[in-house]
Amino acid sequence: MPPLLKSFASSDRFLAEIASPATLRPGYVLLGDEAFLYQRCRQGILAALAPIEARDFSLHDFDLADTPIFDILDCAQTPSLMAPFQVLFVRNLKLLYGRGSKKAEFAAIDAYFRSPNPQAVLLFVADHLRIPTDLRRMDYQDKDRYDRIRETLGDSCGFVELARVSEVDAIRWVTAEAEARGIRFDPDAARELVDALGADMMLVASELEKLCLYVSAPAQLNESVIPSERRESRDPRISSVAPQNSTALIARNHITLGDVETMVLAAKQRSLYELTDAISQRDRTRALLLLHGLLNASDGGEDAAIGHLYMLARTFRQMLIILEKNVRDSRAIWAVLWQGFRMPPFAAEDLIRQARRYKSRRDLTRALRLVAKTDLELRSSPANKLLVLERLILALASEPAPTPHSPTHQFAMEL
Repeated sequence: MPPLLKSFASSDRFLAEIASPATLRPGYVLLGDEAFLYQRCRQGILAALAPIEARDFSLHDFDLADTPIFDILDCAQTPSLMAPFQVLFVRNLKLLYGRGSKKAEFAAIDAYFRSPNPQAVLLFVADHLRIPTDLRRMDYQDKDRYDRIRETLGDSCGFVELARVSEVDAIRWVTAEAEARGIRFDPDAARELVDALGADMMLVASELEKLCLYVSAPAQLNESVIPSERRESRDPRISSVAPQNSTALIARNHITLGDVETMVLAAKQRSLYELTDAISQRDRTRALLLLHGLLNASDGGEDAAIGHLYMLARTFRQMLIILEKNVRDSRAIWAVLWQGFRMPPFAAEDLIRQARRYKSRRDLTRALRLVAKTDLELRSSPANKLLVLERLILALASEPAPTPHSPTHQFAMEL
């Protein structure tokens, strides 16, 4: 990993500290819900203190919802006959700060850390806190919880802040990880990957792995289309001894913006949200251009129209709920949209802004009816699917015609 990544500084210090018995502390608190950094810390401490051959006897995962803190401390204090060192992870730390004073529990913790077992380390997991990249922007409730934990455990334990990784650091991490594998990652492609996934490092790491496999897999290349000077080169990726009409194996080892848009679902969805943005602004020209771009980027072209209609209907349904619940902040959006029906993090603010461009619930239900009608038409095997889709986009991006029962028509009749 490249040096001087501010977002990784706390976990870097922790990994350096546990590497030496002289600096290892008897307890640590892992604060924050950044799962990527938590996994990095967990893997680091297991590699250093719980070797794989003794892990069954040296690793303990406790949950305060199932096991009292007294039993956990007793386990930590008791030397193991089967392993030289014990690592104890304690989840659900928030239960120590619930109702009641918990004086007995904190007295037992204080007594243990006054005379800890030198062959054990306790790791309290406080993943109920959300620590932003900038600590000054921490939510008031999370700040209060953070302060309470520091007041009670700060003297006994080391604190490891697992804050959200900034986009700048995430981009640098992606580029460095790819380079470590011998793969060049274009800067604009790395920026698109991180932005599309909202700098969610677990998703970023997973998609990076997929992209690296995609560009490093050998692809067949016809030798007859390779210039003679390249066929005679000593590049080990291209076989120069193959017959003229045979195929050679070549790996690109280069990730471009097009690769990200092809392989990462969230990057594909970005174009869809740009389309709904143009529709909500009644920009028919831009909406048609975005439709053609979306179809050209799809593997199935016009045959992928049903999938695009599904995503359009889903997006309009999300906007309908946002408008009905009067959502004005991206933090409130997760309370009104259930799991499995939420948009990617990067699209939350855009979708709220788009929903507020519609005057009433009627406009969004009209859009859903138009999408449903087009879906039925596409399933009836029309002669030209592109024409059907263009008609839909033009209708969605146009002002609805006044109905006979609209106030405007009634007022005209009274005049």
